[in-house]
Amino acid sequence: MRLLSEKAACKAHGQDSSYFLGWQEYENNPYDEIRNPKGIIQMGLAENQLSFDLLESWLAKNPDAAGFKRNGQSIFRELALFQDYHGLPAFKKALVEFMSEIRGNKVTFEPDHLVLTAGATSANETLMFCLADPGEAFLLPTPYYPGFDRDLKWRTGVEIVPIQCTSTNGFQITEDALEKAYQDAQNRNLRVKGVLVTNPSNPLGITTTPNELNLLLNFIEAKEIHLISDEIYSGTCFSSPGFVSVMEILKERKNDNIRNQVHVVYSLSKDLGLPGFRIGAIYSNDEMVVAAATKMSSFGLVSSQTQYLLSAMLSDKKFTKKYISENQKRLKKRHEKLVSGLQKAGISCLKSNAGLFCWVDMRNLLKSNTFEAEMELWKKIVYDVKLNISPGLSCHCTEPGWFRVCFANMSEETLELAMQRLKAFVAEFNRSNRNTQSNTSKNSRRKSITKWVFRLSFDGVDREPEER
Repeated sequence: MRLLSEKAACKAHGQDSSYFLGWQEYENNPYDEIRNPKGIIQMGLAENQLSFDLLESWLAKNPDAAGFKRNGQSIFRELALFQDYHGLPAFKKALVEFMSEIRGNKVTFEPDHLVLTAGATSANETLMFCLADPGEAFLLPTPYYPGFDRDLKWRTGVEIVPIQCTSTNGFQITEDALEKAYQDAQNRNLRVKGVLVTNPSNPLGITTTPNELNLLLNFIEAKEIHLISDEIYSGTCFSSPGFVSVMEILKERKNDNIRNQVHVVYSLSKDLGLPGFRIGAIYSNDEMVVAAATKMSSFGLVSSQTQYLLSAMLSDKKFTKKYISENQKRLKKRHEKLVSGLQKAGISCLKSNAGLFCWVDMRNLLKSNTFEAEMELWKKIVYDVKLNISPGLSCHCTEPGWFRVCFANMSEETLELAMQRLKAFVAEFNRSNRNTQSNTSKNSRRKSITKWVFRLSFDGVDREPEER
């Protein structure tokens, strides 16, 4: 007799993905400059650690916020007592203003349309519960964040149908790919309820173009389905073209027909580098979605203490302006350092302008154009080179040989060491290949000479009787 529920016993969580297995190997042997200099360097974690000094400086200058005080008086009791799931008004106001600031104030957001959640993971899952029933489907462009297999499917019973994107056009979304995915879902007897995209893209590190956004809006209008735009990396865009939110395109179109079908997910985990604070949000113009999501948010609330602290921080406009600008400059510099290190190792990557990672092309290091060869290469990089990177297969990429490599969760010195390790590995790989090719060539020549000698000898045997 089974004692656990089917949900507890099932293996649909996605924890056996190479994306999570790489994390496990890192945790078993983490790199440390002093204690474990030969350990695995974590390049599979999209975390922004480049601007902590700016946050810590603000906290030092604003001790009341961190000490839960208002005008020098403790408000600990006020914050510690029960708060309803609507969230603190001051924080919701500060958060929507920060969202607008990141988007160049080209769009505004209403606090009443915002639902607070315990991180973007909770926000995405909550939207799945609101917009789809078990057995229905959402379309996602590939490659996509491996955690979506857990976040969107595991507890909701919703299916993911991939929109197959390829390197031939820089993995951009096309009308043909959208229609094919929709047809694939119908062939599987799945009712499509929407499309979910990450903008900027995780794992590609590129912003979605206005053409793609218009294409998506046209598509959801024609199919009468939803669009979720996960914009948790919106503040990480460090070079042109700039980030364009789906809300900007929606505003330009002046089309109220699909206004309630478009929903945005946001978080402070990436832009502000605070994943441990668990601050996520859903923004929707659909009152029923907002009402249902607000009720569901009681299963994953943001603490009142966290809301109070960050409402003070985000309300400091001088600070937010400096932070956004300086953080993007640091991301650009670190991105350039990774790209330069990869180039020195003879490795290229997709040209990117946002995010905390690069989509790296290692197809030239594969023994064959297969995902088996990709996994073999990934294991060498994790176990021998001691770098944890995320293989394209875990992101459902259709082409073997692509990897997501993060650059903002470590010191500059650690990144330099990672590039040294990778360069040495590629050099050894190339030497081994040359030796293999040389040996193959030598063996080929030996076989040729052997055949020639054999023929000469055979001819001699044939002629000997005639000479006698």
